[in-house]
Amino acid sequence: MIKKILVYLLATFFLTTASLAQAQQPKKVSRIGYLSAGDPTSDSAGAEAIRQALRERGYIEGQNIAIEYRYGEGKPDRYPELLAELVRLKVDIIVAGGGKVIQAAKNEKTIPIVMTGGGADPVEAGFVESLAHPGGNVTGITNLVGELGGKRLELFKEAVPKLARVAVLYDPANPRVVLDVKEVLPIAARAQRLTLQPWEVRPADGFEKVFAAMGKQRPDGLYVPSGSVLMRGIVGFALKSRLPSVYVGSTFVDAGGLMSYGADRADIYRRVAYYVDRILKGAKPADLPVEQPKKFELVINLQTAKQIGLTIPPNVLARADKVIK
Repeated sequence: MIKKILVYLLATFFLTTASLAQAQQPKKVSRIGYLSAGDPTSDSAGAEAIRQALRERGYIEGQNIAIEYRYGEGKPDRYPELLAELVRLKVDIIVAGGGKVIQAAKNEKTIPIVMTGGGADPVEAGFVESLAHPGGNVTGITNLVGELGGKRLELFKEAVPKLARVAVLYDPANPRVVLDVKEVLPIAARAQRLTLQPWEVRPADGFEKVFAAMGKQRPDGLYVPSGSVLMRGIVGFALKSRLPSVYVGSTFVDAGGLMSYGADRADIYRRVAYYVDRILKGAKPADLPVEQPKKFELVINLQTAKQIGLTIPPNVLARADKVIK
């Protein structure tokens, strides 16, 4: 009997000691790199949406995850430097937004990359082998920016019935956008009886000269086929010139642009958390299919419409997913 009691006490002692030792071991803090082409202000909504979605999955910043934020602020030459910083910090995952950012991050083969959209087709750009089987260290979401160009022009024409000449601002260094502007958009423009006026712009050069030249041609509207870190400059020019403007994402409309049509960015950011969760639990990017967006949104800024003297037709307003009043 005494022997049994001693065995029981010893077993209890060792189990308690093991439990205490386990409890005293520090919890693993996963480190996530967040690499954006934009700046902290324009990117704040997206970063917060990802944080919120991660919290819903049990990842609390400062407790079991640490997020290292890096912003390129429209300067592609900085991307390799920012990426190198994240590599030195030994991040477990890099969340990357923007085609050029994804390309820079992809070159670091040992770290999983999660895309947050990006204007480029990930297969055409060489980021993944296919959507169903990425095959490398990159996976995530694509946002169908170019594929929605025709619908965007159609909605623009409905919102601005007198629209005839549309200036298109695009970066010639972005092959996918160049393809859209030169081959895809003209077909959609002819269907809407619109004349496109393409203007090449390079973020490093600024927009002042282009704006001055564009003003002489007196377009009826402005179309921006991709995101841009010079967002406030574009929006400011459109407002000053009383030009109706349409964009690929609602961030521009929040900043004062007239309207946008594109993938629901909040929904994309929520899905980013899914990929982060799966990878932190051991899944490989090569085995996680790239998703296409399932939700799209039309956003209209009535304050801007009033400021430029435009009345949005009621049937267009009725179809808007979000109206800024």
